[in-house]
Amino acid sequence: MSEGAYHLGMVGLGTMGRNLLLNMADHGVPVAGYDKDDARARTLAAEAGQRRVGATSRLEEFVGWLRAPRAVMMLVPAGPIVDSVIADLLPHLQRGDVLIDGGNSFFKDTDVRSRMLAQHGVHYLGVGVSGGEYGARYGPSMMPGGPAEAYERVRPLFEAVAAQVGGDPCVAYMGPGSAGHYVKMVHNGIEYGLMQLIAEAYDLMKRGLGMNEDELHDVFARWNTGDLAGYLIEITAEIFLKVDDRTGKRLVNVILDAAKQKGTGMWTSQNAMDLHVPLPVIDMAVAMRDLSGLEAERSAASRAIPGPPTAIAADRGPLVATLARALYAAMLLTYAQGLAVLGRAVAAYGYGTRLEDVARIWRGGCIIRAAALERIRAAYRARADLPNLMLDPPLGAAVAERAGDLRTIVGAGAQSGIPVPAFAAALAYLDAYRSASLPANLIQAQRDYFGAHTYERVDERGVFHTEWRRA
Repeated sequence: MSEGAYHLGMVGLGTMGRNLLLNMADHGVPVAGYDKDDARARTLAAEAGQRRVGATSRLEEFVGWLRAPRAVMMLVPAGPIVDSVIADLLPHLQRGDVLIDGGNSFFKDTDVRSRMLAQHGVHYLGVGVSGGEYGARYGPSMMPGGPAEAYERVRPLFEAVAAQVGGDPCVAYMGPGSAGHYVKMVHNGIEYGLMQLIAEAYDLMKRGLGMNEDELHDVFARWNTGDLAGYLIEITAEIFLKVDDRTGKRLVNVILDAAKQKGTGMWTSQNAMDLHVPLPVIDMAVAMRDLSGLEAERSAASRAIPGPPTAIAADRGPLVATLARALYAAMLLTYAQGLAVLGRAVAAYGYGTRLEDVARIWRGGCIIRAAALERIRAAYRARADLPNLMLDPPLGAAVAERAGDLRTIVGAGAQSGIPVPAFAAALAYLDAYRSASLPANLIQAQRDYFGAHTYERVDERGVFHTEWRRA
């Protein structure tokens, strides 16, 4: 292992880091991996075989293997661990080196780290990586942000290892600073919303229509051949067939109904509130994960608070067809909400991100890849400054045509006591967005009454206050 023999180094040899490093090696790039855990370094060495891959648990050896100016990528959990790794690496880095964070770091943390490293002459790239362990190994979607000249140094490698759709790599420069991590955050927020909608559709068919796992598999497999085609629909169909080795039951039925989260969906909702962009489906998806964690309270409430019978009195075939149309509309509305906050952030934070590029690189490799992204890409190609996908004529029409289906599904859930809050949020968002008037005039009157917060008028420009109380 000669000094300066490797073109890129990877810090963090868990499943994601190791798989992405092997993906790079498969494309003929000499790479080195480092992890404090010697067992992980040995695992990489064993899996690498005859590929040009170095593996070590000694930091100085790792840095010495890299050609100058160095390119080092981190794939470690977001948060303090990233800062710890940077602190370990910084004494060994030189001016002109590139440090890449490929984890799900909060975008504001990325900005802070970028400014600090710039003082040392080190370029910092925040790169969103989506696709899970399989995507890392065989082709993820990648969302790089940071100094453009630093990205150019690793662009050929990223384009080689990214997923391909029609020969087009699913990676593109998102913009300066934290643009890449911001785009990945929104990606994950959309992911939360889509997963909640799919779970609600499953619940309606399972509890409401009494469908078994084989029937559920057939429905989702069929859905994956039409408008709803996408990775999350595809894997959902497969999940229903998996048998638990311990019990012989379908595995999905022995998994505890308490969903975990790492924070990216919550960050999306919080930042959207900062930017005053409504994301009700994503907000509700985050809330429902929180609610799912209240197992003991939910169990007590199920005994204490009666509800209607969960069986839905409807013909199964027509209702499943209605559910498919409603799910497609709700998914489009979820993409619309996520991309609306991304568009606002691009302007607020000076990212310069092209939303057509975002839709393009999400078509392959990433968790939210779906056939609908071709239509979304076309919408931004037709109008780059589109503020909301619902204002694209084809997509707006697709949702409008299915609005009645959304109403039916929300009603079916309400009548049966099966919660469908993400579907309801999608419908409420649609109805509010298409309303030329909203009852916010009353809210403004109330605010002025109790707090003298003033209001505006429809017939005269200016700011007004009224003494509401009668003498």
